[in-house]
Amino acid sequence: MFNVLRFVWCHDSCHLKLIIMKFQLDDLMVYFPYELIYPEQYEYMQEIKRALDAKGHALLEMPSGTGKTVSLLSMIVSYQLGYPGRIGKFIYCSRTVPEIEKVLEELKGVITYIKTETNQPDLNYLGLGLSSRRNLCVHPEVSQERTGNVVDAKCRQLTASFVRDKNDGQSYCDFFNGFAQSGRDAPIPAGIYNLADIKAYGAAHTFCPYFLARYTITHANIVVYSYHYLLDPKIAELVSREMGRDSVVVFDEAHNIDNVCIESMSVNIHQRHLDRASSNITKLRQKVNEMKESNTSTLREEYSRLVQGLRDAREEVDTDGIMANPVLPSDVLEEAVPGNIRKAEHFVAFLSRFVEYLKTRLRAKHVINEPPAAFLEHVFNTVCIESKPLRFSAERLTSLLQTLELANIDDFSPITLIATFATLVSTYTKGFSLIIEPYDDRAPSIPDPVLRFNCMDASLAIRPVFDRFQSVIITSGTLSPLEMYPKILNFRPVTMCSFDMTLSRTSLLPIVVTRSSDQTTLSTRYESRDDVSVKRGYGHLLLEMCSIVPDGVVCFFVSYEYLASAVTTWCDQGIMDDIQARKLVFVETQDGAETSIALDNFQKACENGRGAVLLSVARGKVSEGIDFDHHLGRAVLMFGIPYVYTQSRTLKARLEYLSDNFQIKEGDFLTFDAMRHAAQCVGRAIRGKTDYGIMCFADQRFSRSDKRTKIPKWIQKYITEGHVNLSTEQAGLMAKRFLREMAQPFHNTPGLSLLTLQELQSTTRKYASAKTVFDLSMLELPPAGVKQGETVSSMET
Repeated sequence: MFNVLRFVWCHDSCHLKLIIMKFQLDDLMVYFPYELIYPEQYEYMQEIKRALDAKGHALLEMPSGTGKTVSLLSMIVSYQLGYPGRIGKFIYCSRTVPEIEKVLEELKGVITYIKTETNQPDLNYLGLGLSSRRNLCVHPEVSQERTGNVVDAKCRQLTASFVRDKNDGQSYCDFFNGFAQSGRDAPIPAGIYNLADIKAYGAAHTFCPYFLARYTITHANIVVYSYHYLLDPKIAELVSREMGRDSVVVFDEAHNIDNVCIESMSVNIHQRHLDRASSNITKLRQKVNEMKESNTSTLREEYSRLVQGLRDAREEVDTDGIMANPVLPSDVLEEAVPGNIRKAEHFVAFLSRFVEYLKTRLRAKHVINEPPAAFLEHVFNTVCIESKPLRFSAERLTSLLQTLELANIDDFSPITLIATFATLVSTYTKGFSLIIEPYDDRAPSIPDPVLRFNCMDASLAIRPVFDRFQSVIITSGTLSPLEMYPKILNFRPVTMCSFDMTLSRTSLLPIVVTRSSDQTTLSTRYESRDDVSVKRGYGHLLLEMCSIVPDGVVCFFVSYEYLASAVTTWCDQGIMDDIQARKLVFVETQDGAETSIALDNFQKACENGRGAVLLSVARGKVSEGIDFDHHLGRAVLMFGIPYVYTQSRTLKARLEYLSDNFQIKEGDFLTFDAMRHAAQCVGRAIRGKTDYGIMCFADQRFSRSDKRTKIPKWIQKYITEGHVNLSTEQAGLMAKRFLREMAQPFHNTPGLSLLTLQELQSTTRKYASAKTVFDLSMLELPPAGVKQGETVSSMET
């Protein structure tokens, strides 16, 4: 399996050091840009190669801080170079811009090493990141705007096709003109380009970085961008339509990928959207009348194109930035637009009639829950609108906005939302729920009507990705239980593994605290939410940890409401004063700007030795995208189990759909969803093998086996019987002992959790297997009609 090729030594001013390694995996040469390798990294690469060889999909859970990103990059780039022609483009999907930048920096290291090791300084390998105009614009005025919608609108005002047509083919942006004239003829040189590199290259050559990146991804070897560029049909059709079938797709940090899929195909329409849509229709009618008086030939040409069909009518004008069809590519009609909406004035009248109909539906005094077919029947019987013209609404509106030469497309987002809904509701009769609520159940005295058209089947959005691409790898540090994902995404992986974290010393302490110092049971279950003694117990637990743990402590609550209620109780009882005497306190809010300021100051307080506490919320910004490595998160506390709001009618509809179509019990899914978010929260504490931290699960229900078994195995293995059912004092004693152990001098010598190639090739390896391989036969769904088990009650959640 392994062949040790050579070790590279260099003189580094004062000492010799081992630089980097390369090894053979089966018959593939793998280039790994570090001196040592973790056992789990090697086994992770094995499973990736197995999926690539089989041209199939993979589901892999890799612990946080074990070099998942560099392992993915090293394996797949080596595969591209070692087996040219077997796989095409490498598409790496991440969630946020900072994560995209991290991936590109790791990729630079991998490519630099490969160039050195193969003696190919001119290696023809191109990789880049793609983001929005706001992150790539270099126009001196437009780039000063902070809001993405404003940047997009101003860019269109300068570069849209109709703007250029009126200006002898030239836009009013020198960078776009430079790219249009010579950008495609002078391709970007080989190399790895992060967003800053693309901007610098564009500025130096007077090329628009955004359109340069959009063009370059068609022939790049690796592309790094957001999930939405593949999963959202409105964006994917514009950005990713030219990606080849032999491409390999990686979804990193994909524990919430089912929610991303559902959100990309769901629509919520409030009364304010309908009011603004009416204003949009008035403006469209005015523009159509103006064009009829001044330029009837343009409208006539559009009508002629629409007779030929949508595919011919839609011009491939990337600069105009109008969203593509909201339905999946395979579901788009390949025929002529219905005659009653071909003329612009007829289509505007059609939209007006549909908007007025929706307004009458939102006047309902009671909740309406009906399938899409019943909605279509009602709309036909009430206002004589058939489903076929509704299906064409999104594309027909797109054509009209282009014909009317409207640059501020965002001003028409309300009517675009209505057209999107019209197309979706008339296309899909299964996998969606339509619910009209006259008010929020949590505030029944305040009228707040909303129409919710929600996707209930995440597999609908991701199905084209699985069908279209050769291999799709879904990976994250918190995917447990793994067997749930093939069910809810409706796919069959060729390999499904959960990897362990091999440690030379036990550097994480997961504990389950079930009672306070006065023996009050700690839980956020429904009947305990308003119990002052429970909130006081949580306050004393946080105070105990603040007294023991140095530097940063992060605390997660189940909701913003419970956070505010607990803090109020702590202030009334003097607990907050005691906490503030030990550490500074910062709070996450629903305002993104406020939270960013709180995070910056939290980090400063930890850096200067004052220490700080950050009070956050599960499912919030902090729980998903922020790493608290080393001293920033020596302890992470999870107060309660973060169940989703179970009285939501949308959630109830999805649970019923999952039960009927995928045989997933209601209680199983709710617990799975809550535990993956809890694991995501506490996983913030450990961001590498040199890190250490305390993971505190503070809820009596965490002590139950049905909850603990859904925690990732790399955390679960350290939860012994002595770590469960603890009181506040016992948790404090264990934390003290753990921190004393971590304070002792320690040198992580190779051999157990860090391996050289010589140790890996040894026939008598000292390390144990670091992965759990799942039997794929367990993915067989039970037959329809199987009796369902008990469900999690709303009282518990």
